[in-house]
Amino acid sequence: MGKPKGEGGRTKARPSSSSLAASLLPSGSTSVAVGFGGYVGNSRLDSSLATEDSSPFLNIDSEVAQHLKRLARKDPTTKLKALTSLSVLLKGKSGKDIVPIIPQWAFEYKRLLLDYNREVRRATHETMTNLVIAVGRDLAPHLKSLMGPWWFSQFDSNSEVSQAAKRSLQAAFPAQEKRLDALILCTNDVFMYLEENLKFTPQDLSDKAVALDELEEMHQQVMSSSLLALATLLDVLVCEQTGRSGFENISTESKHGAKARVTAVSFSEKLFSAHKYFLDFLKSQSPMIRSATYSVLRSFVKNTPHVFNEGNMKVIATSILGAFQEKDPVCHSSMWDMVLLFSKRFPDSWTLLNVQKIVINRLWNFLRNGCFGSQQVSYPALVLFLEIVPPKAVVIDKFFQDFFHSLWAGRNQPHSSNADQLAFFQAFKECFLWGILNTSRYFDGDDSVVQFRLSLIDNIVVNLLWQDFLFFVSSKDQKREISGTSVDPSEDGNPYFHKKTVETLNIKHPMIYTHELGKCIIGILSGMYLLEHNLLSSFCVAFQEDCLQVFQQKENTERPTGNIEQIITFLSLLERHAMKEGEAWPVNYLVGPMLAKSFPLMRSLDSVDGIRLLSVSMTVFGAQKIVRELFIENEDGTSDILSDDKDRELDPGHFMQVFKETFVPWCLHEYNYSTSVRLDLLLTLLDDECFPEQWHAVISYAANSKHFGSGAGSVDSNSLIVLAMFLEKARDEITKRKVGNHSSHWQGSQPDHWHHELLESISVAIACSLPRFGTSDTRFMRALLGGSAVGNQISFVSRNALIIIFKEILKKLLTFLWVSPFTWVREASSLLTTEINDFTMEVENSVNVIEMAQFAIDILHGSFFSLKTLNDEIGLVSSISAAVFIIDWECSMVMVLEDTLDDELKKKTKARLKLCESVNASRSNINGQFLRSLNMDSQKRLGSILIHSIRIAVFKDDNLKTDEIVSICYTWIIEVLECLDQNQYLEQNLLDQLLSKGDTWPLWITPNFSMPNLNIENVSVDKYPSGHHKFVSLIDKLISKIGLEKVVAGYFANVFPAEPKETTNNEITSRAWVAAEVLCTWEWPGGSALTSFLPVLSAYAKSDKYVSHENFLDSVFHILLDGALVHGGNGAQGLLNIWHALDDEVEIEEPFLRALVSLLITLFKNDIWQREKAMTLFELLADKIFIGEAINMNCLRILPPIVSVLIQSISSGERSIDVDLDTSEENQILDTIKSWLNRTLVFPPLVSWQTGEDMEEWFQLVVSCYPLSGLRGREPLKLERSISSAERTLLLDLFRKQRHVTGVANQLPVVQGLLSELMVISVGYCWKEFNEDDWGFLFSHLSCWIQSAVVMMEEFTEHVNDTDADSSVSNNLDSILKKFEQIVSISDPSPINNVRNALLSFSLCCGLLGCNTVEVSDNLSSLRTEKWDHIKDRIEEGILRLFFCTGISEAIASSYGLEAALIIISSRLEHLSFWELVASSVVNSPPRIRERAVRSIEFWGLRKGPISALYAVLFSPKPIASLQFAAYVILSTEPVSRLAIFREDTAFCLDGDSSVHQDPSSHDMSSEENIHLKDEISCMIEKLPYEVLDMDLDAQQRINVFLAWSLVLSHLSSLPSVAPLRERLVQYILDSSNPVILDCIFQHIPLEVCMTQGLKKKDGDLPPEASAAASAAKHAIRIGSLLFSVESLWPVESLKLASLAGALYGLILCVLPAYVRGWFSDLRDRSTSSLVESFTRTWCSPPLIANELSQIKKANIADENFSLTVSKSANEVVATYTKDETKMDLVIRLPASYPLRPVDVDCMRSLGISEVKQRKWIMSMMLFVQNQRNFDKEFEGVEECPICYSVIHTVSHGLPRLACKTCKHKFHSACLYKWFSTSHKSSCPLCQSPF
Repeated sequence: MGKPKGEGGRTKARPSSSSLAASLLPSGSTSVAVGFGGYVGNSRLDSSLATEDSSPFLNIDSEVAQHLKRLARKDPTTKLKALTSLSVLLKGKSGKDIVPIIPQWAFEYKRLLLDYNREVRRATHETMTNLVIAVGRDLAPHLKSLMGPWWFSQFDSNSEVSQAAKRSLQAAFPAQEKRLDALILCTNDVFMYLEENLKFTPQDLSDKAVALDELEEMHQQVMSSSLLALATLLDVLVCEQTGRSGFENISTESKHGAKARVTAVSFSEKLFSAHKYFLDFLKSQSPMIRSATYSVLRSFVKNTPHVFNEGNMKVIATSILGAFQEKDPVCHSSMWDMVLLFSKRFPDSWTLLNVQKIVINRLWNFLRNGCFGSQQVSYPALVLFLEIVPPKAVVIDKFFQDFFHSLWAGRNQPHSSNADQLAFFQAFKECFLWGILNTSRYFDGDDSVVQFRLSLIDNIVVNLLWQDFLFFVSSKDQKREISGTSVDPSEDGNPYFHKKTVETLNIKHPMIYTHELGKCIIGILSGMYLLEHNLLSSFCVAFQEDCLQVFQQKENTERPTGNIEQIITFLSLLERHAMKEGEAWPVNYLVGPMLAKSFPLMRSLDSVDGIRLLSVSMTVFGAQKIVRELFIENEDGTSDILSDDKDRELDPGHFMQVFKETFVPWCLHEYNYSTSVRLDLLLTLLDDECFPEQWHAVISYAANSKHFGSGAGSVDSNSLIVLAMFLEKARDEITKRKVGNHSSHWQGSQPDHWHHELLESISVAIACSLPRFGTSDTRFMRALLGGSAVGNQISFVSRNALIIIFKEILKKLLTFLWVSPFTWVREASSLLTTEINDFTMEVENSVNVIEMAQFAIDILHGSFFSLKTLNDEIGLVSSISAAVFIIDWECSMVMVLEDTLDDELKKKTKARLKLCESVNASRSNINGQFLRSLNMDSQKRLGSILIHSIRIAVFKDDNLKTDEIVSICYTWIIEVLECLDQNQYLEQNLLDQLLSKGDTWPLWITPNFSMPNLNIENVSVDKYPSGHHKFVSLIDKLISKIGLEKVVAGYFANVFPAEPKETTNNEITSRAWVAAEVLCTWEWPGGSALTSFLPVLSAYAKSDKYVSHENFLDSVFHILLDGALVHGGNGAQGLLNIWHALDDEVEIEEPFLRALVSLLITLFKNDIWQREKAMTLFELLADKIFIGEAINMNCLRILPPIVSVLIQSISSGERSIDVDLDTSEENQILDTIKSWLNRTLVFPPLVSWQTGEDMEEWFQLVVSCYPLSGLRGREPLKLERSISSAERTLLLDLFRKQRHVTGVANQLPVVQGLLSELMVISVGYCWKEFNEDDWGFLFSHLSCWIQSAVVMMEEFTEHVNDTDADSSVSNNLDSILKKFEQIVSISDPSPINNVRNALLSFSLCCGLLGCNTVEVSDNLSSLRTEKWDHIKDRIEEGILRLFFCTGISEAIASSYGLEAALIIISSRLEHLSFWELVASSVVNSPPRIRERAVRSIEFWGLRKGPISALYAVLFSPKPIASLQFAAYVILSTEPVSRLAIFREDTAFCLDGDSSVHQDPSSHDMSSEENIHLKDEISCMIEKLPYEVLDMDLDAQQRINVFLAWSLVLSHLSSLPSVAPLRERLVQYILDSSNPVILDCIFQHIPLEVCMTQGLKKKDGDLPPEASAAASAAKHAIRIGSLLFSVESLWPVESLKLASLAGALYGLILCVLPAYVRGWFSDLRDRSTSSLVESFTRTWCSPPLIANELSQIKKANIADENFSLTVSKSANEVVATYTKDETKMDLVIRLPASYPLRPVDVDCMRSLGISEVKQRKWIMSMMLFVQNQRNFDKEFEGVEECPICYSVIHTVSHGLPRLACKTCKHKFHSACLYKWFSTSHKSSCPLCQSPF
């Protein structure tokens, strides 16, 4: 009532009548009724209620009265609000103010307690609480009117409501005695109220229209609560006089109590009669009412038994004793209370009814159904029920049999819990023992008693319980059992067992079931034994027979049967629940006799189950007890033992005799299926006192010592296997007992207990033997040695024998290593022979070697951890471990290098590979845990052997492939370090050994930091020892794995356990020489100093680990500087690319200088060394120029690149060019630079330079003082220094000095190179002071150098172009490739260097010209005259020609294949900086210069033209980013863009008279002429292969596809919307191009993320790729270009590719919407389709729709009858046509995901046009607007086709092109064809003239 439908009527918290009665007992009394009442002392309370005719709201506060009135409302919400408000008011008012409202409140209170809503009832009690607290004693006059409903509400079905009611009553009467007084005082009123309630019908409960189901629930609530209130009231008021001290002690209260009892008895008699004994309530459908009725009847039986008389007893007894038909578990507790009390009080009632029908049958059904879910309530009551069943009422034999069978049938209900199972078995045991114990109640004679007991035991314990336990099938195993694995009669010779097993298959039991069942059986047996010993006889007989049946099964396998497992489980339970209690009957009566009878059968049949049972019995009960039972106590065949002999011990001599003569021969006699269980039995028989003698007997029998000799094989192989198995089991037993912490009390718990001379002699003989070896030998040795796992180190031989055995194993492994086909393996094996003094290579053949090694490995595989017991044998342990490592490494090398080995080596390794693979499997045992557990000396020696083996592999085997050998050795080193990395010291020790000096390592530096040991003149880079390069590659890989701080810096982290004496805790071993060696090596297989080592060094220097290592980099610097000073003068360095050193491109050949410059660039670029460090180094180097008065030429030669780096770092903080330096250090540097300038000014001009002077070195030094940045072409050049005016004057003087020269200029390359460098820095730093002569001097040289380079490149290109003609004699490709190699080879790179510097100068000039500031404009007046325009144009055209030349060369070479193209490309890579500068100039070149360059290249007439050259560069197989971008810019912009897209037969010429903007009618668009794209892009546009989807996302071919589409889309976007060429190109793409490009695009866009974040519409909320794609798509749509995305593409990264993909998609949507829509409609994956649409709708459609609507809005409509209205908010266009004041509206709506979804067209007003025609027009209009640029076509003057009245054809999407020669109207070709075919004539549809 008042709760959701279907909720149970009674909750757990709802009190029963008895529980509440007990809770209300006063303190000090257990029988007195609940203490309600009283206020103070014994004063009597009189009632003074208001009269009925008094006004209900008289003298009541108006606000309170209002809330009381609201309580009568039907709405529960209103009631709750009123009660809440009333409670607040009651808390704030005094008691006197509240007393007047009590009568009205009492009326409302009664009514509210019957409300359907439980919240209303709860709130009512809370309000009641506040009221009684406020009024206090003033409540007394009104108590009788309130106590009835108050008491009733204590039993509300809702626990919250009942608790609130209790709290309100306790608030009024805090003491229990007072509550009892109040209840006694109001007894009559309470009974009257309850009587009234019990008369209610559902319709009486409400005077308003209430739903029937609510009424029914309300009625159930009232009835159940009233019944419980009545039952509790009787318990409280009506009791026997005995124990009523609570009433007798108080005189006044006793009178009231007696009166209350009389009243209660009177009312109870009245109610009992009026309600027909409450039997009608038992028929109710509500469990609440039935449960309450059971409580009422129990209360009547207890308190008023006189109401049950002869007249009603039969009817009542039938209902009460037949109550077992109750199925609701909620009622069962009260039901049992009622039944048990009634049967006990009225035992004769059983005679008045049909017991079998009314009681017994219903009880059996109740039990079979598991008590219908009330197991934990009903099962404990069963034994009480048996107690009260009258003996004469039932047939005892049948009753008990049916009782237990019915109880058994209900044991396994579907939803029973473990607690239910426990209750069941406890009840079953109690009931059974009760039946056995109380048999005499039912039988008179002893024979009858015995017969009944035996019958009950046989039928219940034996045939029911025991059989169910024996054939137990768990729910887990039932599926396996049903499959037939255990119940096949053909496999089991006992049909009885088969039958019983099949019967149990349909019953599932939880695993706990079998244990509880066993405990139940044992409990019953123990109870019977205590009652009478002979009661066990029948069960013991059945137990013996069942065990014999198990043993007789004809199954000779090791697999145990399910029955034996159950018997063993039973024995375990006996140990746990019987033997621990000190009971002897399990051995004496049950197990002992069974084993004695079965033992002969076990031995004869060799039964696995029997032996297991015997073994378990000995474990459970003790070996000596079982042996006594087998051979002593039962020798006469009897099974009875006197109780006083049960503890008698067996004589040890007799026990040993039985052990030796019976069990040892039987358990060891042969190896078969039962060996394992026989050995378990033998192990169980081992006794603490007799262990040494027993072990000797076992070994002697197994070894057959009387036949044992000195050679191997004397012991039978079967005996070895049996002995090995026994040792394995013994080891497991020792381990198990150690875990049990009782090993010290057991003889044999220590390994030395098992040592035996005979055993050791056998093991040593086997270890020293030669092939052949048997499996038994290996297993025996492994079992003997132990050590198969970490915790298994138990060895059964002595330490000396163990050492001998492992030395023999090492000999066999060394023999295998000595015959390895690899040199490094053979040399590494020599490191292991120190432990074997007598080792010699005496092997007959390789087969024997492999077999011996295999035998040794097999032993090690199972005993490796036993080496830990020989930890102090350093050499032996480390040598064996190292041998296993080396054999495993040989295997891994063979596997990796298999394809590169020659045939002879493959043949040699094939036979060894199998062994190596087995070693690889065994290597998992030699893990880090084992090796780190060895002592430090063993680890050191092992690590030393392995490290030296790796060095040998790197340096010795030169015939192996470099990459693979380095990779393998790297893996080995990591493996060693991970296995032995116990502390930093050991690791550093191993690295020291790895990096120690050898024959070819180090090559440049000696480890003691002395001078370099190699003269650079004598060693060529190509002649470096291969071992050195491999070793450096290995170091590089090692650094990448474990860190530079460990390998090079020697970082220890100040943790040095067990460190040597000479090393202190604060020392750090540094290997700066290793860093210098690696830097000098520069390049190695798989890496280089620039790409791998320097980045790692930089990261290390920035880390916290470098703090304690600050002098490390200084050491590296000084080592390299010393080397550079020594070797800097060896050979001319030529002109160094000083500035490019600052851009990471170090073009220096001398190793030390190259390494030094690279190091400085890295350190200063990454802010590892700061400006102060640069100043310090500058001063250091400046001081080294002069040695006394002499010049140190070596220092002078190496200074320029170093100074260039330092000067840039020093000048990085300067802001203004003219700011003078402040500090003394800076002034000193400035003075030094000025001195260098002054010294250079002393020299004559460069053109008069003579060989032998040091002028070149000084010029280079001066140039290096003026660094530049931005030299890679993509960024503008910047000056990196701020120089003073004095320094600028000196520099300008040096520049002008070169201009004032008379005579013939010196054209030596060195002179031209120095002059070009001087011009660069002069333009950059002195351009403000340049006059017209200075500019003329500059431009003349720039033009000369660039033109010379153009001539050289054109000759280069012509040679490539003529290669085909020259190769006509021989078409051999090799000769062509050689020719190309000869062409690209440049013997003198100086012209390229000069042009590079010229380009730098020209770029500086162009940058100045592009700057529009006032300061720059004032200083460039002399440069901006027209005088220089011609020269500048010539220079720019020359640069473009250089660009085209390299492209043409690659295009021509590509026709000969990829290898030829790569030769051309390599020439560019050799001068990368030069070509990047060219590309930068090309990008910035003006269109007119590009047009002139293109024309000149076309006029040249080579095999490939300018367009092919551009495509060759763009799609180069080994691209250069800057050149690619330059090619793209030229191809995508005018005037080249159209020529770049269409083939010559389609594209228009570049003549100025030809324009794409000309009238479309000027070309005959009706012809069938086709568009043809350039061959370079057609393959990527027309039929893009689907294989591109499987390529890597950054694959070059995929990038080329994107670039090709970018070009086409850019050109298409640049064409006017009405241009015929655009329409043809669009149609071509729709017809010829497959949509794979769109699939490619969305592989780069993470659609899932975009869709997730789509609602936010913030790019910042997206991940990088998604944000880049979305932003690029929107930007491309807005500007209609892709150039921004292509420009940022290089270097290629996933983020940039995502941006390009997004931009591509956005522009395709703009120019090819129908193309995208077609692809989208073909998507079959709904998930993909949804994601694409979401991305488009969120990021692309809004700007697209805005563009479309803005174009429509701008349209100029020259028709007064036609108007357009654009609604941007609704994405609608409304076209209105007006005719004679009548309008027709056509609404076109753009979808949110435009253009993926078609537009919607609707006609709002139709001007009287028919509906059919209207639908046809709308359909045509929808097809019309689905094509791109429909509105543009309509509104820009293209006339519609007169046949279909559409501009764009609905199927072909073409324009009207076929024109009539007479009327000039144009038609769609498809429309005209249909017209001709349907009209059967070929005349014009309009003028009818012949077409």
